[in-house]
Amino acid sequence: MTFHCFFEQSGTFKNEFKKLGYNAIDYDIQDEFGETDRIIDLFEQIERAYNNEPSVFNSIRDTDTIIAFFPCIRFENQIELHFRGTCFSLKKWTDEQKLEYDLKLHRELSNLYELVTKLAIVCLRRGIKLIIENPYSTTHYLTKYWAIPASIIDKDRTKRGDYFKKPTQYWFINCKPKQNMILEAYVEQENKRILYTNPGAERSLISSEYANRFIREFII
Repeated sequence: MTFHCFFEQSGTFKNEFKKLGYNAIDYDIQDEFGETDRIIDLFEQIERAYNNEPSVFNSIRDTDTIIAFFPCIRFENQIELHFRGTCFSLKKWTDEQKLEYDLKLHRELSNLYELVTKLAIVCLRRGIKLIIENPYSTTHYLTKYWAIPASIIDKDRTKRGDYFKKPTQYWFINCKPKQNMILEAYVEQENKRILYTNPGAERSLISSEYANRFIREFII
């Protein structure tokens, strides 16, 4: 059994799986943290697998599990401000500029929605266990417009030893979350606030303490 960790920040989970004695591989198109085992375009691989073409999914067995930290930049509720042209960076734009930007945002949103949906379909077809992580809110795009409801909503990640409180949701496809009790105190991290965190990968950071507890509580 191997855990295949997809997209950025998955190196943290990969390392915790290994500490617990499991085989784990990290995949991403970049190697920002020096943790990526296979530098590969996962979007292209999802498209290839969906079209029944050779892909990285051919080497993933039905006894394995994929945990995908799918990019959420166009699914989060803050994107609504950009669509409406009311965020600070767009206030001086003309209506034409804002509408052209709307077209660009909608193409990106549509593309990401298709890709996450095709990822789920590929795993359903092949019987591969899949866990998808994304932020949670009532206005999150997948909360409102996806056929599969989240299996777990973690409304305060700091209670499992993470840096951020921000709510996070997880979809378990072809599998169900375990409900193991972790009877030990967590190590309290220095809490961070999204508002005061640099945009980009830093906002997606997950502490090793959180990853370890989540794996033991819900996955293994």
